[in-house]
Amino acid sequence: MKNAVTTVIILVLLSQASVRAQAPATKSVLGTVVSFNKDAKTLDVRPDNATPVPVKLLAGTVFQKIAPGQTDLKNAAAIAISDVAVGDRVLATLAANGTDALRIVVISATDIAKRDDADRQDWVQRGISGVVASKNGNQILLRPVKAPSGDVQQMITTSDKTKIRRYSPDSVKFADAKLSTFDEIGAGDQIRARGQKTADGRKVEAEEVVFGTFLTKAGSVVSVDAAAKEITVKELGTGKSFTVKLNPDSSLKLMPNAPADGRGGAPGGGNLAQVVDRLPAAKFEDIKTGTSVVVSSTKGSEADKVTAILLVTNADLLIRMASTSTGRGGTLVFGSNDGGGLGGLAIQ
Repeated sequence: MKNAVTTVIILVLLSQASVRAQAPATKSVLGTVVSFNKDAKTLDVRPDNATPVPVKLLAGTVFQKIAPGQTDLKNAAAIAISDVAVGDRVLATLAANGTDALRIVVISATDIAKRDDADRQDWVQRGISGVVASKNGNQILLRPVKAPSGDVQQMITTSDKTKIRRYSPDSVKFADAKLSTFDEIGAGDQIRARGQKTADGRKVEAEEVVFGTFLTKAGSVVSVDAAAKEITVKELGTGKSFTVKLNPDSSLKLMPNAPADGRGGAPGGGNLAQVVDRLPAAKFEDIKTGTSVVVSSTKGSEADKVTAILLVTNADLLIRMASTSTGRGGTLVFGSNDGGGLGGLAIQ
């Protein structure tokens, strides 16, 4: 009897193993839709910093939509293939062949833009930002900023409930910021905090803090590698060469040519941050050997190589404006402009 029971158990286990072996393997691809051919029912999904993956849409492919930030498919709504668009964020579950889509879960690019815009507005309305001067207890003092009434000192207070994140080395995205601690914040770091702000805007009791060690360098382009999307730059002042890597998340801007009289005022007026924000977008092809560039990045893992958060090409006028505004050879500082990013541009 015992042997018979053992035999039955073995048969059941073998049967289950057989079912598992016969179950079709699947894989998932998370990324952004970079192309969509509705007639051919194909799309290309580009995972972050990776090569696009071709996806074939079938008659039985399930299409669902969730809101930004949602992770539970119980809240997903059924949609049609026509509701998918280039720029959408998708999670594609693929069949064993790696191309046929079993399910496409969509986060609309429009919904993402609305969320990011609301988040940016909240950082502006309830936040302050600057460069860390010192720390005292649970307080972070920022370097004074000039105002019509004189220098203004801003301060951030933290608590054990404050969420603190730090930009990752070589990262260009706010979303890549990692959980950090108060102790890791140091003098010279760029920082932004949001929470309960005083009426005069000089102090915030922080609910959330994001900081990073940013570099901003200026120089002339020595060489351009279009295939690798890299440029070599001779740094202004030091004469040392460094490599700038550009990826799909890097922001490129083109500075207009300076006026013939050489005065070079701010295009449209405003401070340097506003000037840069209004500059037209550039393409990699706009970066030419011999032209000047200003590049902002996080401090990378290699001293002579950075990944650009923001690169301004044809930047002679911007460099001149920065020096003129301080009356000296100032250092440009500007961070990411994505949702909740440090943003802005300043002179140190």
